[in-house]
Amino acid sequence: MLIFYNFVALLIKLLTYLFFIFVFVSQALAQSIANTSSIWFIKPVVNNGFILVHRSNISHLVKGNPTIYELNIGKSSSGNKLWQIENNLPDIGISLQCIDFKNPLQLGYALTASPYIEIPLNKTPKILRPSIRLCWGLTYITKSYDSNENKENIAIGSHFNSFVQFRCFWRFKLSNLLRIEPGITFTHASNGKAKNPNLGINVASLNLGLNYSIQSKANQCIPKIDSSTKTKSKNELIFFTAIGLNQKQIASPILKTFVYSFAYQRNLRNSHKYVLGIDVFYDQNYLIDYENVFKNKAQGIDQLRMSIKLGYSYNVGRLSFPFELGYYFFQKTNPDELIVNRLGVRYYSKTGLIAHFGLRTHFAVAYNFEYGLGYRFKL
Repeated sequence: MLIFYNFVALLIKLLTYLFFIFVFVSQALAQSIANTSSIWFIKPVVNNGFILVHRSNISHLVKGNPTIYELNIGKSSSGNKLWQIENNLPDIGISLQCIDFKNPLQLGYALTASPYIEIPLNKTPKILRPSIRLCWGLTYITKSYDSNENKENIAIGSHFNSFVQFRCFWRFKLSNLLRIEPGITFTHASNGKAKNPNLGINVASLNLGLNYSIQSKANQCIPKIDSSTKTKSKNELIFFTAIGLNQKQIASPILKTFVYSFAYQRNLRNSHKYVLGIDVFYDQNYLIDYENVFKNKAQGIDQLRMSIKLGYSYNVGRLSFPFELGYYFFQKTNPDELIVNRLGVRYYSKTGLIAHFGLRTHFAVAYNFEYGLGYRFKL
């Protein structure tokens, strides 16, 4: 299997480099193109950076500077939906990536497939245009913890992991066909403590991409704009409940976590939300910690811990990407950090129902994934 993984990683690297060559050659031969519009594009990207050592006990896993090879296939927005206009006609696509951690024996490679959206930060297209990228998907890491063969890898406890990537970059237009895109990227992989150990891997990197557009023959007419995602109220209350799974120790039983969340949201410009709320957690993991400290089982409200939270959500149509920062104001013991964070994705339906998926962390260490449902009340 190691030979197969190495072959796949090498193939992705080779395709990336070959496409860089293809783009330069085709650009040199291309004539100016008029009356065209970009529909699809292909973008190879190479990143080089370093692993963020957020815990001293993973420093032994760092053997060099990791490299990320990407092949992105995407589509430009047509402007026929309100959320596209609100987000300055973003690009949407799928990203195939190979991460070479430069530690083949303990970390191996990460093979990733994930959807993404790239949002320009200014409304008017310019030669140099700042943009951000949001990417969340699945990655397969070839080397994970093994008590016999790889016990020093305490960062990754399973082969399949969640993949999160944020990027700030600049679009520099060279021609109708080509633009160059330098930027800064943050990449994270972990399994949400569904299987221990799970300190996760964080990579910060500089990146360089080439975006090669596939043009249509003529500009297309934009039909009537669909504004069904426009919020009908500036103020709203939301409630959701979610379940998650985690492990306390390596090879220990799977434990359940529950959250009941109540929040007030203020909508700004339909694409931004600010949040103030309270989360109530019931964690089997926490109950074990309580019993270890007090030598008896928690009763009543002592079984819970609660946090007050502030948050911000960026909205792309019916999808919302929340980032929330909370503080445990009620808990009888403190087995984790006092600060609790949440990154997530939420889908708001027309009827008010909410589908919630989130990652709960304590100071950059994942605690559990959340899978839940809720409801939005408009005020």
